[in-house]
Amino acid sequence: MEASDLAAASAVFLAAFLGMVPVAMGALQRIGVDHGELKSMHVREDLRGRGLAEAVLVRLLDEARSSGMQRVSLETGSQGVFKPARAFYRRHGFSECAPFEGYVEDANSVFMTRELE
Repeated sequence: MEASDLAAASAVFLAAFLGMVPVAMGALQRIGVDHGELKSMHVREDLRGRGLAEAVLVRLLDEARSSGMQRVSLETGSQGVFKPARAFYRRHGFSECAPFEGYVEDANSVFMTRELE
């Protein structure tokens, strides 16, 4: 999603910086009374493997909990290039699910969700 789309959707946007340079980011959008969607998670390629994605994800999940969400879902790609992202989300408690909130089955998409404690 573009930044303007995130703002229009009242999403929470987080960025991690190295000095004045943004190096990781993610967003959380409420899609139901107790349901949120992770949007646009990304870490600069040359800085992957340093825990930045986990730090952003943990903070977004904390934000979801504190705003009363009981479940967080996401959509990611089904192609091989997205295999590390799918593995990352599985390591953090996400499992595959049916399409949610406006999505439809799509061979190019994988839908994942997790309940929050």
